[in-house]
Amino acid sequence: MLAIFKREITSFLTTTSGYLVMGLFLVLNGLFLWVFKGPYNILEYGFADLSTFFILAPWIFLFLIPAIAMKSFSEEKKLGTLELLLIKPMSLTQLIVGKFFGVLGLAIITLLPTLLYVLCISELGTIPGNLDMGLVLGSYIGILLLLATYSAIGVYASTLSENQIVAFLLALLLCFIAYYGFEAISTTIPYGSMALLISKWGMAAHFEQIGRGVLDTRDLVYFLSIIVLFLFLTTLQLKKKTNK
Repeated sequence: MLAIFKREITSFLTTTSGYLVMGLFLVLNGLFLWVFKGPYNILEYGFADLSTFFILAPWIFLFLIPAIAMKSFSEEKKLGTLELLLIKPMSLTQLIVGKFFGVLGLAIITLLPTLLYVLCISELGTIPGNLDMGLVLGSYIGILLLLATYSAIGVYASTLSENQIVAFLLALLLCFIAYYGFEAISTTIPYGSMALLISKWGMAAHFEQIGRGVLDTRDLVYFLSIIVLFLFLTTLQLKKKTNK
């Protein structure tokens, strides 16, 4: 598993596209948060906090994670190296978990430079250092859970096609449905209690809850359940491949 994890990290960081994807995330965040005028601009927001970043980040990662994960298994299938991996002395579970943590690790590497935003915002306040670190920590935990879920979905989508573009689009669609799809459906329902129930099926509601600094075990169980579900679906898909 560790060898697969290292292989995923190395193969991504030794390509121009890898740095391009990560650089694109940081550039987009920087432009929306500090340059472009609009609702996400921190300097125009009027409050020294990172709430606009945590509103924007899930949407940018919605595109970034599928771009990272699309080659996980689709490239192996296209090059014919998947069969070689499957006969190596490791279990299918170890292979899948190694791929999953490889994608998640790359996403975390991309996220790390954003910690500089915390330092910047902390100094921008009327009283330097007067930043609610509880909210910041909760939001970062929410982002990490979101990244893990996107990664599991992306790895699963990469088993569905040999074409990386198709795998990217499938992952993008599944991540969008999981994050915002149920929220969108809930807005069309006139019954408040039913609308609230349906919105809680989506990741957005649980992410927002954690982002308020409230670490409820139900939210943790929700994200972990989706991660396990998609890793299980990945296992079934690969077993179907090996049984052909």
